[in-house]
Amino acid sequence: MTPIDKFLNSENLYLTDGGFETWLFFVDGFEAPEFAAITLMEDEKARLAMWRYFERFLEIAEYAGRGFVLDTNSWRGCVSWADKLELSRQDLLALSGEAVAFAKDIRAAWQGRVEPILINAVVGPSGDGYKPGDTPTAEEAYKLHMPQLEVFAAHQVDMVSALTITNIGEAVGIVRAAKERELPVVISFTVETDGRLTTGETLAEAIALVDEYTDSGPLYYMVNCAHPEHFRGALQTDAGWVNRIGGIRANASRLSHAELDDAETLDDGNPEEFGSLYKELSELLPNLKVVGGCCGTDHRHVGCASRRLTSSKAA
Repeated sequence: MTPIDKFLNSENLYLTDGGFETWLFFVDGFEAPEFAAITLMEDEKARLAMWRYFERFLEIAEYAGRGFVLDTNSWRGCVSWADKLELSRQDLLALSGEAVAFAKDIRAAWQGRVEPILINAVVGPSGDGYKPGDTPTAEEAYKLHMPQLEVFAAHQVDMVSALTITNIGEAVGIVRAAKERELPVVISFTVETDGRLTTGETLAEAIALVDEYTDSGPLYYMVNCAHPEHFRGALQTDAGWVNRIGGIRANASRLSHAELDDAETLDDGNPEEFGSLYKELSELLPNLKVVGGCCGTDHRHVGCASRRLTSSKAA
């Protein structure tokens, strides 16, 4: 049975990592244009730092007896970023391929200690997702994201997750492109402090519309890059759409996205409180399957969440 088959047929909870970019830049001290860690794939010191970073989370998964969703360093890999990163489209796409190979090397090193480990190819927004006027249509998003998705298909990743998606059109375009390349796909929305997407829709509206326009194409949905208190209220309902949420990767900080963008220091919140908030979220999400963190979080936060989650979600 393949890793994705094991994942889909298991009722166990899986772990993933935390705030990869915030850790790399604020804690480890690396620098990259446009927060694009993908540009560091050919930097040997950065690769060693990335390896150490992921090992901390894999150690938590090993101790807890959980599977692991291993992300690729490809969040800024859409070809729309090539000019800003001063790369050709082909060079940027090649870095996505390197990111997959790197993740597979990590998986090989941990094979037998953590099972299963899924290679999860990360897709990010094609532009600045926090400016509503920059949001692409579904057709535009399909064309922009297809080249990177073709790379992922060629490298035989287990699944694709589109993170920090802030609008419905881009989500629909990504799902359509992934389905065409027969890639299992997850859409992870991010919300503002009021629990709504930047474009104004509620999570309920966004999930319903993407499912409608893609024939329920995503494997499941996630929420990432928002503090639990920003969206917990929206989940306090027995409406069916909540059952479509299978993952949470929350921020450590309660700050808004605008405040985080202006911050010069890392707000890592309180890991113990973070774990308690995840326990509350798990009680609202009957199909929660993947837990990790986003901005400001690290192995401490994910470790606390893993320990605090209910026994019914344990591996």
